[in-house]
Amino acid sequence: MATVIPSTATTVKTSTSPLPTAFKHPLDPLTPEEIAAVSLVVRQHVASTLPGVKAIKFITNYLLPPPKKAVLAHLGIPLTPGGTPESPVTIVRKAEVDKLPEGVQPQISVEELVACEAIVKADPRVQQLAKDVGILPEQIYCDGWSIGYDDRFPKSQRIQQALVFARFSEHENLYAHPMDFIPVIDANTDKVIHIGIFSSALKASTNGAVLSVQDTFPPALTDDAQIKSIGRNDANFKPRDDIKPLHIVQPEGVSFKMNGNELEWQNWKMHIAFSHREGMQFPHPRKFAFDSGEYGMGTMANELSLGCDCLGQIHYLVPRAYVGHDGNAVIIKNVICIHEEDSGVLWKHTDYHCASRRLVVSMVCTLANYEYIWNYMFYQDGNIELEVRLTGILQAYFGSIVAPNVNAHYHQHLFCVRVDPMIDGINNTVVESDVLPLPDAETGSAMNFAGNAFISQDTVLTKEAGRPYDFAKERRWRITNPARKHYCSGKDVGYGIQMKGGITPMMAREDGWALKRASFTHYPVWVCKDVEGEKGSRMWPAGKYVPQTRESPEDSVGAWVKGEQSVENEDLLVYLTVGVTHIPRPEDWPVMPVEHLSVVFRPVSFFDKNPSMDVPGVQDQHSVAAFSKGQNGVNTDSHGCH
Repeated sequence: MATVIPSTATTVKTSTSPLPTAFKHPLDPLTPEEIAAVSLVVRQHVASTLPGVKAIKFITNYLLPPPKKAVLAHLGIPLTPGGTPESPVTIVRKAEVDKLPEGVQPQISVEELVACEAIVKADPRVQQLAKDVGILPEQIYCDGWSIGYDDRFPKSQRIQQALVFARFSEHENLYAHPMDFIPVIDANTDKVIHIGIFSSALKASTNGAVLSVQDTFPPALTDDAQIKSIGRNDANFKPRDDIKPLHIVQPEGVSFKMNGNELEWQNWKMHIAFSHREGMQFPHPRKFAFDSGEYGMGTMANELSLGCDCLGQIHYLVPRAYVGHDGNAVIIKNVICIHEEDSGVLWKHTDYHCASRRLVVSMVCTLANYEYIWNYMFYQDGNIELEVRLTGILQAYFGSIVAPNVNAHYHQHLFCVRVDPMIDGINNTVVESDVLPLPDAETGSAMNFAGNAFISQDTVLTKEAGRPYDFAKERRWRITNPARKHYCSGKDVGYGIQMKGGITPMMAREDGWALKRASFTHYPVWVCKDVEGEKGSRMWPAGKYVPQTRESPEDSVGAWVKGEQSVENEDLLVYLTVGVTHIPRPEDWPVMPVEHLSVVFRPVSFFDKNPSMDVPGVQDQHSVAAFSKGQNGVNTDSHGCH
C-alpha cells in the first residue's frame, strides 16, 4: 500500500538515490535518501531473521545524535572557558528504528490518523447512530485522537479514539456539530472495537432511550449557527476595504548567511535541525493528548507559503522528511522559514536611539483543530525568545457559549521545553533568585527609612529537583558557569530565564488520568544531570514512548530527579513547563485569533556591556509621514536620527 500524503506534506520519495559519503554537520537530520536506505536494511533484517513476520509498519526512523563531546570536538568548541578543544574522533552517522516490546506503543502516525476517519465512517453501527439523528454517512467526519489513559483496553492493542462531527456543507466549520458518541478503533485491524455514548445525550424512559432535547435535526443552512457567526451570508457582509498594502522589502538583501543547515546573523551562529517528534528542534473527559509524543510536531508540520505564512525576503531550508508506513520518506517542502523583521527600539535615550531587528526561524504545525506557530527569535542584544502562537478552531463540547448553540470547551495547552545549556562551557549551574523586602528593616529604620528597600537572594541548586514558582518572591532562575566571572560585577557569567507570563498550573487532580501521565507539569522548572548512553541523552520529559501510558514512565523527568544527583557545576539539563489556560470567548469563534506564549533567555553578566552598542542608528529613507503636511492637523517636520 502506498504511503499516504497528508495535506500538510508535499510528496513521497519512492526512488532510490546514492547516499552522501560525508556530512556537513554531525547533527544534520536524516535525508530522504538515508531514511529509505535505513528502511531497506530493516526490511532485509526482518526477512532474514524473523520469517514469521509478514509485514512491517514503520512509525519512526530518525537520527541518533552522536555523543555531545564528539560533536563539540568536531566543531572545534572547547568544553571549558578559554580551554582547548578536544581532539576530533570519528563520528559514525546512525539512525534509530526500534522494535518495541509488547505493550509499548510508538507515536501515532499521520497515516493512522488519516485512516481513522475512513474506518469510522465505514462502520455500520456508526452510520446507524448518525442516521438516528438525521445525519447521512457522507456528512460524518472525525478527528483521530490518542486514547490517552484507558485501562479498559489492553496495552498491547494499538488503539485510537475518534471525535465525530456532522458537517452539512463543504465549507462549514468541521467542529460546529459534535456527535454524542466516541468510537474507539484498532489501528492494526482497521476495526471499530467500541463505541462510547455520552450519557447526557439520551435518557431512559419506559419505552427505552429517548432524546434529552427536543430534537437533533440539523438546522437549515440559512439558520446555521456557524454561518451566522461568520456573517458572510448576510446581505450586508463585505470584506474590509480600508486596508492599504504593507510591503516588507530589503533592497540590499538579507543580513544572514546560510551554509547548509548552519545560520549566521549578527554575531549569532547556529545549526537548525528537524525531527519527526519535535519538528524544529484538558478538561474534555476524553481529551488529554501529548501532541509531541503521541503525534509528533515534525510529522504534522505544514508546507509554508511565501507571502502568506512568511512575509518579506524569505529563506526556506531544504525539504525535511519523516518515514511513512512503507519505509519511504514523506517530504515536506518549505517547512522551516527564516527571515528578518523589525522589532521596534533596541535601546534609546533622548539624545541617542537605535532601531532593533530580530531574526525569526519559524515552523507551523496542524494537530486536528489547532495550529501551533513556533517562532525562535534571536535579537541583537543577545536575547533569545521562543514564542508559541496558538490558533485554529475551537471544538464544541463543554464550557463557554461562544455562538448560538455552540458550547466551546475549557482546555489547557502545556509545553515542556528542553534546554541543554552550554554557558561558556559544558559544566553549568542553576541559580534560583528570590526578590524580598529588606529583612529586619522596618519602615523608619536607618536601613529602610522610606520602607521600599528590597534585595535579591540567590540559592544554588545542588541536587536534581523540580522547583515551584513563588509569585510573592518574584522567583526567577538563571543558568551560570562558575568557572568564569564578569570582570566588573564579579558574578558568574550566565543567562536568565524569563517565563513568568507562561507559568500555568495544570487543572487536573493529582490522581486524575491526565496528571498521572504527565509528571513534568508538577513544576515549572526541572533540573537534572545529563546522562548519555548508547542511544543518546535524557531527552523527552514525558518519556520516549507515550501513547496509551497509564503513568509517567521511568524515562521521564519526574523519575530522573529522584536520583538527586549533583547538578552543581555539571553537564546538566533544564526543563521548563509553560502554558495557557483557555476559557473560550465569543471572539474566539469561528476561528481563534492567535494567542501568544513566550519564554525568553536573557544574558546576565555574560557580556562586558550592552552587546548591541555597535548596532548603528540609521534613519530609514523609506519612512515617510502618513499624511501630507497640515492634513488632519499633522506637522510633518521631524529631526534626524543620530
